[in-house]
Amino acid sequence: MIALLARRVAWGLVVIWMVASLVFLTYFAVPRDVARLLAGRQASEQTVAAVRVRLGLDQPLPVQYGRFLWRVARGDLGESFVSQEPVTAVIARDLPVTVSLAAGAAVLWLLLGVGAGVAAASRPRSRLDRGIGLITVFFYSMPPFLVGQLLLYVGFFELHRAGFEFFPPGSYVPFSESPLQWARFLALPWLALALVTGAAYVRLTRGAMLDALGEDYVRTARAKGLGEGRVLIHHALRASLAPVITQFGIDLGTLLGGGIVTEVVFGLPGLGREVVQAVVKQDLPVIIGITIVAAAMVVLASLVVDLLHAVIDPRVLGR
Repeated sequence: MIALLARRVAWGLVVIWMVASLVFLTYFAVPRDVARLLAGRQASEQTVAAVRVRLGLDQPLPVQYGRFLWRVARGDLGESFVSQEPVTAVIARDLPVTVSLAAGAAVLWLLLGVGAGVAAASRPRSRLDRGIGLITVFFYSMPPFLVGQLLLYVGFFELHRAGFEFFPPGSYVPFSESPLQWARFLALPWLALALVTGAAYVRLTRGAMLDALGEDYVRTARAKGLGEGRVLIHHALRASLAPVITQFGIDLGTLLGGGIVTEVVFGLPGLGREVVQAVVKQDLPVIIGITIVAAAMVVLASLVVDLLHAVIDPRVLGR
């Protein structure tokens, strides 16, 4: 287990270095004047020169690259060009919102997706299976922003017109202030993500379960007189978890890096909305910082997935 962890951590660091290098090349090594872009078209040459010196853009490219990697390694992601606030402070302020969104949605889409997938696989080609398949294809084909808009219209606008005000307008309340209000403000975003993302887990779980239910050990378990529920959960589902866990790690890591569409639609002040605003304002340090943090989240999620695979299937340790 220690050797597996060491290998995965080493590869994760390599991936983060590659992402950081690509980001540097994209924003600083391309043939354009970054200082002029930041200073504005109407800025004088003296102002542009001052910006270039301040950001170290007057140094040779290898020197800029070395300084950039050294700052990233120390956790220094620079300061926002717009607010002059440290990028780490921006990320620390917005990250709890994104983590809250990702954690709640992940629990919900796992319950919905895996539960519906097991139900469909337990009665293949039945009306239940066909009905779940139809609903799955419907939400799998829906863009996340459209699902969010529909939930806002039905869950907020129409309910408010009818006198029910359970779902408040888009904002965010920290969990430490009021757990109930925290859940109320995030309920619709959680549901929007769960419906879209959970559809993939239904198909994934159903396919893996059908393969497992055809194996000899499942037929043996049934021949021994085990109940159908125990056969499904303790035998077939456990053997089907590997692809589900892999997909879960990818989805959760990506969402932790910023659920851009969902946060923008519901007005949540998380990393996704922050990076959209940074792109509009050409706030390069914020864009770079969130990009690196998003890559680190995906690497961390992949590491956890690898460890879970080792727990589920000890044969992974020998590979």
